[in-house]
Amino acid sequence: MILTLLISLLLIFSNVAPEDTAALQSGRPEAAGDNRGQSPLKEESGEEVAMVPSETIVPPSCGASPSVAEMMADAPEGDSAPSDGGSFDMDEYLYGHVMDAYDWHITTVNGKHISIPLLVIVHSKETGWHVFSSAKLAHGHEYEGFYILHDAESHKDKVMEHTAQGDVRPLDISITKNVAGVMFNSLVLVLLVLLGVRWYRKHDAREEAPGGFSGLLEMLVMMVEDDIIKPCIGKDYKRYSPYLLTAFFFIFVNNLLGIVPFFPGGANITGNIAVTFALAMCTFLVVNLFGNKHYYKEIFWPEVPLFLKAIPLMPLIEIIGLFTKPFSLMVRLFANILAGHMMILGVVSVVFLTAELGPAMNGGLSAIAVLFGVFMDILELLVAFLQAYIFTMLSSVFIGLSRQHPEEENAEK
Repeated sequence: MILTLLISLLLIFSNVAPEDTAALQSGRPEAAGDNRGQSPLKEESGEEVAMVPSETIVPPSCGASPSVAEMMADAPEGDSAPSDGGSFDMDEYLYGHVMDAYDWHITTVNGKHISIPLLVIVHSKETGWHVFSSAKLAHGHEYEGFYILHDAESHKDKVMEHTAQGDVRPLDISITKNVAGVMFNSLVLVLLVLLGVRWYRKHDAREEAPGGFSGLLEMLVMMVEDDIIKPCIGKDYKRYSPYLLTAFFFIFVNNLLGIVPFFPGGANITGNIAVTFALAMCTFLVVNLFGNKHYYKEIFWPEVPLFLKAIPLMPLIEIIGLFTKPFSLMVRLFANILAGHMMILGVVSVVFLTAELGPAMNGGLSAIAVLFGVFMDILELLVAFLQAYIFTMLSSVFIGLSRQHPEEENAEK
């Protein structure tokens, strides 16, 4: 839960920007402009959307890794599809699915977007704190001097404030879709662990083996501990097992739920650089706070010729290595998950990009795109496990390097 709290705070503060005292040239967004990610459970007319039978609902589009069927149904009706004969907006289509938002898009009914509004928490220098629903800012509306800026390169799709000095960016710690996704996925992880633990309370594990979900959970735990943590760290591996097992299952569950194309899945959690930064920083702190004296000796006074230490060339290289290790953890997880989502979206976009080539060409390429998109969805299941495995393995290796005992190894020889 500490890991979840840290990641949630970093996601919240990733929205924070210092106030910009210069007025924005673009001004306020138009009411009929881009409404991606800001639609409440209402239509543009302000009337509530009535619940309709499931067979009339278009498949949902709610996050980082939507399914093939969902994107085919939803993308032409959204902001990225041409509305008046214009060209297909590929950038809006791709980034509209993987970026964060102030609400959680559920589905589209008859061309109307249905979303769950989230909590907007902002602080103005002039009027103090404001807490309200993101539905107040939907469709370009303004509430208490705040609005969502759409038509600008700087602070795009962020909450802005009208002041006497111009439009500025307030202190923003809102509960966005990614923050809500981290909280929900963490709750799912806790419930899954508690569900697996129930078997051990009623049975003696020394006499019988667990089955079903408890058996699957035990297999994963033993695999991570026996094949990754114990070989990489050594004799005192047990003190690090709780963190490494938590990191593995947290990444794995978030990767899996990121593939789910409907609510409450689809949030691009591990494809968000703030999340991977928090995970990498946890490993960095564990490595450097609990490293032994031999670890720091190898950094500041390694066993190399004296002139290399006096310059000091080798200590400088080792210090740089302290930061490149967590940096590689952060970028590897972020880039692989984001790239996987982008590839699926790119494949399915062929359906819309070829719409002007005629029914024969569009139909043939659409069939290929759908089949390849399904294959990519299946491949994402492997990537979800593989990236959790790699992050845990490299974290274990880095921790093991900080816990070496060469004097004991020499004595055993």
